[in-house]
Amino acid sequence: MRIVAIVLYKDVEVLDFAGPYEVFSTASRVRLRMDRAAEVPFVPVLVGHGEQVNARGDFRVRTHHTFGDAPKADILLVPGGVHEPVMEDETFLGFIRAMAGKCEVVASVCTGAFLLAKAGVLGACSVTTHWDDIAALRRDFPDLDVLENVRWVDNGKVVTSAGISAGIDMALHLVARLEGEELAGATARVMEFDRRKTP
Repeated sequence: MRIVAIVLYKDVEVLDFAGPYEVFSTASRVRLRMDRAAEVPFVPVLVGHGEQVNARGDFRVRTHHTFGDAPKADILLVPGGVHEPVMEDETFLGFIRAMAGKCEVVASVCTGAFLLAKAGVLGACSVTTHWDDIAALRRDFPDLDVLENVRWVDNGKVVTSAGISAGIDMALHLVARLEGEELAGATARVMEFDRRKTP
């Protein structure tokens, strides 16, 4: 069983976190449907500064944990949104640094890549982000190899995706990588999502 910690902040993009959350929670339901004796493969949890986060469009979300009581995660996922104020939030960035060092996979959706870069967990690897933010990511973090026209980039421990709905494809890719293609395909079918198997 893998704990998937999805980190939220004010004005986070709703589908950036809700899409992957749906993928991981649906994959666990599908696994139990396939084998009632199986252990659920993923447990997604929402983590933030407090008990509630106001996402984009004043979409109000209750978190499962705060930074102070979050469980150790196997997968850390940082979604995009209005990320600029969070780039100066040392508590947020410190949480990412501490959690990333203990995770099997560190992932971002959309402009979440800026936050991973600012936290210093990307190094000089290949990454991607929303098409509208490619130039800014290259400018702000010139050591990164920022790829465009791809849905996601898998570096092993670090996986980044393009914008918004691309996070669903990335999450399904992680399900396939960590738990097998059969489960990923079945999850996409249950979600009625037209999945892209390659970046």
